[in-house]
Amino acid sequence: MGDLFLVRHGETEWSRSGRHTGSTDVPLTEHGRAEARRLAPLIREHRIGAAFVSPLQRARETARLVGVPDARIDADLREWDYGGYEGVTTPEIQRDRPGWFLFTDGVVPGPPDHPGETAEQVGQRADRMLAKADAALADTGGDVVLVAHGHFLRVLTARRLGLAPRDGALFQLATGTLCHLGTEHGRPVIAGWNIRPGA
Repeated sequence: MGDLFLVRHGETEWSRSGRHTGSTDVPLTEHGRAEARRLAPLIREHRIGAAFVSPLQRARETARLVGVPDARIDADLREWDYGGYEGVTTPEIQRDRPGWFLFTDGVVPGPPDHPGETAEQVGQRADRMLAKADAALADTGGDVVLVAHGHFLRVLTARRLGLAPRDGALFQLATGTLCHLGTEHGRPVIAGWNIRPGA
């Protein structure tokens, strides 16, 4: 069975400024496109059996630029729903909530169409996505690529390793990077993290 490769989308204006970007569909910057293109040779080194991508344009464009243009869109790969913190930076939140940290303190409710998610709810989506990825790994015999978002992929990694969703806090993840989740002696491991060519 193959391995799992995670790609965080390239830079956007909001990621550059630190604004929480869940459902807001912002495009990549030119720098973000360059970040994605640099990952393409790393993806080409592997036999990709299947690829999945978040519905948001920053992820879909990244998927195209890294070389998986036919990735299947899957809503379970969308970013954490930040509720009332959508578009707000951590320092701004901490003015009212000193010491606030997403993974342990959560978000405040947002509008009805984006009410916000708890870490556990994001973890449930990650578990569903991992089940789909495992099915693709078994069916194709190749590797599987997931192109998505920073906080979601951190939670997914925690779940892959058997950790609680909030333990995604342990895995810093930059834009335009590749991560490799493999196995050792039949157990899931991190085989590579935050890989960025030329960095």
